Amino acid sequence: MAVASAAPGSVFCKQLLFSLLVLILFCDACQKISLQVPSHLPAEALVGKVNLKGCLQSASLIQSSDPDFRIQEDGSIYTTHDLMLSSEKKSFSILLSDTQREEQKKIAIVLEAGGQKGPERHLEDTVLKRSKRRWAPIPCSLMENSLGPFPQHVQQVQSDAAQNYTIFYSISGPGVDKEPFNLFFINKDTGDIFCTRSIDREQYQQFPLYAYATTADGYAPEYPLPLLFKVEDDNDNAPYFENKVTIFSVPENCRTGTSVGKVTAIDHDEPDTLHTRLKYKILQQIPDQPKHFSIHPDTGVITTTTPLLDREKCDTYKLIMEVRDMGGQPFGLFNTGTITISLEDENDNSPYFTETSYFTEVEENRIDVEILRMAVRDQDLPNTPHSKAIYKILQGNENGNFKISTDPNTNEGVLCVVKPLNYELNRQIVLQIGVLNEAQFSKAANAQTPTMCTTTVTVKIKDLDEGPECQPSVKVIQSKDGLPEGKELLGYKAVDPEKGSSEGLRYKKIGDEDNWFEINEHTGNLKTVKVLDRESKFVKNNQYNVSVIAMDADGRSCTGTLVVFLEDDNDHPPDIREKEVTICRHDKDFALLEAVDLDGPDNGPPFQFFLDNSASKLWTIETKDGKTAILRERQNLDYNTYAVPIQVKDRHGFAAKHILAVRVCDCITSSDCKITPKVLRDIKPSNVILGRWAILAMVLGSALLLCILFTCFCVTAKKTVKKCFPEDVAQQNLIVSNTEGPGEEVMEANMRLPTETCNICDTSVSVGTLGGQGVKTQQSFEMVKGGYTLDSSKGGGHQTLESVKGLGQGGMDTGRYGYTEWHSFTQPRLGEKVYLCGQDEEHKHSEDYVRSYNYEGKGSVAGSVGCCSDRQEEEGLEFLDHLEPKFRMLAKTCVKK
Repeated sequence: MAVASAAPGSVFCKQLLFSLLVLILFCDACQKISLQVPSHLPAEALVGKVNLKGCLQSASLIQSSDPDFRIQEDGSIYTTHDLMLSSEKKSFSILLSDTQREEQKKIAIVLEAGGQKGPERHLEDTVLKRSKRRWAPIPCSLMENSLGPFPQHVQQVQSDAAQNYTIFYSISGPGVDKEPFNLFFINKDTGDIFCTRSIDREQYQQFPLYAYATTADGYAPEYPLPLLFKVEDDNDNAPYFENKVTIFSVPENCRTGTSVGKVTAIDHDEPDTLHTRLKYKILQQIPDQPKHFSIHPDTGVITTTTPLLDREKCDTYKLIMEVRDMGGQPFGLFNTGTITISLEDENDNSPYFTETSYFTEVEENRIDVEILRMAVRDQDLPNTPHSKAIYKILQGNENGNFKISTDPNTNEGVLCVVKPLNYELNRQIVLQIGVLNEAQFSKAANAQTPTMCTTTVTVKIKDLDEGPECQPSVKVIQSKDGLPEGKELLGYKAVDPEKGSSEGLRYKKIGDEDNWFEINEHTGNLKTVKVLDRESKFVKNNQYNVSVIAMDADGRSCTGTLVVFLEDDNDHPPDIREKEVTICRHDKDFALLEAVDLDGPDNGPPFQFFLDNSASKLWTIETKDGKTAILRERQNLDYNTYAVPIQVKDRHGFAAKHILAVRVCDCITSSDCKITPKVLRDIKPSNVILGRWAILAMVLGSALLLCILFTCFCVTAKKTVKKCFPEDVAQQNLIVSNTEGPGEEVMEANMRLPTETCNICDTSVSVGTLGGQGVKTQQSFEMVKGGYTLDSSKGGGHQTLESVKGLGQGGMDTGRYGYTEWHSFTQPRLGEKVYLCGQDEEHKHSEDYVRSYNYEGKGSVAGSVGCCSDRQEEEGLEFLDHLEPKFRMLAKTCVKK
């Protein structure tokens, strides 16, 4: 081993190069190489390294002529066992061979013993040259798994200070005072470092230590010296597969060269050396014939070598694999493993029926019943889309009577009847059924073109005694719109399949929304009981439905629907949708009219709109689009409601006249119009013509009235006229006086006027003025009738009973008057009063309803009833004591007031 010295830097470099030549030496290609080595070489010791590629680039075989040494591919030379060099030199050769080029080369190696001795120093060297320091790090390596003997010398360190002082040496670091403990120790006097046991490189690759030099008193003349002991790898670990059992899969029928998978192995020796250069190979294939797989020796990728992998013949292959280090050399360490390759199924086999034909039978009219099960076989993997069957009915099911499905548990084809079969139509049906897989057929290179497997199924139909058949279930008949009642229509006909006719069947109506028809129980014909109306709400799309049930003698039945298609008849004239329209002057000067027709399109629009001659003087109408029209005023009319007669015709000229209420209003929107269309103003009242029956009724009424008046006159003229009041003029009712105090309500029931004459009981009755004692009639009033005015405040304008009799104020006794005189005076005046009270401010007839009679204020048109009084002055009420008993209630009332 090299020894550290305290020489100058240049000398240190020379010694370092000399030491490296002992361990590793690169030389020129194929020349003689000399190596300086120690006289003792342990087993598996690295002697040196030569450049083999420089001599022969592609050497496939490397051999040593001396069995004491072995040569690796990188040119490293190792001893095979402990070796002592007896002489100063030992020679051997390295043989290189290239089998492909048939070329061989030889390299001569000469080992020279005594490498521990340094070059001789001359005296002048120590005088003329600076000596090299010995306290310096020198590279050192240890062989893994060394066999000893132990303790084994590793290296010696020396300090130049030992020439002047007594130096003690020590070391520290891993292997000394750290894990692994006590692996190294040093002789404190000489500086020799020893190893106590063998080392595992896979556990410790190197040991960084520090060496110390101190004097006896603890003085350190040198800095700590770093030492690095590298452990040289020994091929002591065999490679092994990462997984003991590896499983790959590959599709069957795959092409040649398809990658199956990649195997990997692990070697714990030093990477990137010959110890970890691995080679793979297949030792055995199970089953072994034919060979289907190969492996790349360096990458470990397994590929197929043939396209004939068939899962149906063999679904799993096992490969016994070997991995070997040292580049696959025979002396390399190796291991084996098992690779399992499973073949993935492909749909390369068609299913086929177990039988070529099948026979089954079924009763007629049965549905949703299973009649047959068919089994198939498929060599592909069970319970996968490659083997699951799909059945199809290829022929014989044109009417859709059958359905076939797959039983998911057994993969059988299940044939069912889904539509009733008729024995009378077909007694036997032959079906052709095919089968395929759910998955598409494989397109592998060696796969054949698939063919569908088919079979025949003969279905025999059994006869049954069945009920009537309603075929088709819906029957349509046509009828004219407006067909009167009592007309017969062809009804629904069912058929007994056993007889082939409807003989013996009975019919019953079970659906007729508006009860238009009655049904003949034996023939099924319909008879109308109402007029058929296409515009009825029960008619949809010109169709009216009648449901009928047909029954045989055994009670079996079927149901059918009879659709009565109503042909449209032009039996409805057009109508105006809105009967009242409004023309707002501030919005638009016209009204839009829309016509509708309950008849169908063929009897409907386009419509034509017309005005009567009387209406056309004030209005104009213009057809817009065949369905609407525009109504305008010829000139601005008063704000009011008008009745406008309009005639609307359809396309065939069928017309109807309609009275349209038109409001002409001072508004912006129709909702703002305040005119109520209760009383319509005709276009021209003078043009109203009475019918002949109205004229006859008026003539007869007038004649009857004249006869009644003439009879009353004759009866009255024959009786003696006496001056008296009637016995009961008031007819048990109070007669209201002309005292009109405010706040008292007077009902019309208390103002009954005498309408019939009574027997005159006495010629003279003492009465006061009708106005009563102390009531004056000085207030003025106006009575408008016939163009003259009566005013009580003007001379000659006030009339009393005396003026009617032709007597003055001082004539005869004013307390006695005849009933005829009193009646002739009061009747026309009261009638005039009532007439005036029945008019409003515009001299029109007022509404006929009860009004409260209160104080009306000054200036009332009706005036006052004070004109009924025949006296102006105040008089007493003593005359009431002489009245008849029926007037006592009136007298008591007047006295109380």
